[in-house]
Amino acid sequence: MSAVSMALMSRPDTALISAIARIARTTPVEGVRIVGIDGPAGSGKSTLAEPVARTLDAPLIQVDDFVSWGDFAGWWPRFDRQVVMPLMQGRDATYQQRDWSDWRGDSLGSWRTVTWSPFVVIEGVTCTRAAVADVLACRVWVNAPPQERLARGLARDGAEHRDLWEQWMREEDAFFAADATASRADVHVRAGTPEG
Repeated sequence: MSAVSMALMSRPDTALISAIARIARTTPVEGVRIVGIDGPAGSGKSTLAEPVARTLDAPLIQVDDFVSWGDFAGWWPRFDRQVVMPLMQGRDATYQQRDWSDWRGDSLGSWRTVTWSPFVVIEGVTCTRAAVADVLACRVWVNAPPQERLARGLARDGAEHRDLWEQWMREEDAFFAADATASRADVHVRAGTPEG
């Protein structure tokens, strides 16, 4: 299937959401139809994921419940075991969320169960990685200029966390280049603020 490229997104529009839903509904996959919305931190994945999930009447699972500042990509085996495999087997996904009172995200907190549904939206950094790409009904790549992503992150988390953000962005760059994540996307979205 050829990728759909969408122009600048400052807010998700109905054409973009409809394109993603159409791909999710028509891609030949067995069992659950998972939509993965991937891209670097601060690019607009969450902004897009919520209306896509509403359109598909799908639960939304956020990778932020798994990642931590100290573990960029090592959380994947737990995500695969607690989320991807159960959904693929037609079962509910029951997973332990990060403890949100621990700002760094190194501790685990409460458990969440997501009831199996014909459609599920997964949103977050590296969620369309090579290890899972072939079972996804739709892979979405959202990107924005690095300086804009950094500004969004610092506005949310505080300027005192600049070093963490810059390290995270370097780790993302290395992971996405090695994994070739963007090259597998069915939909490419360039997000951000229009220039002058």
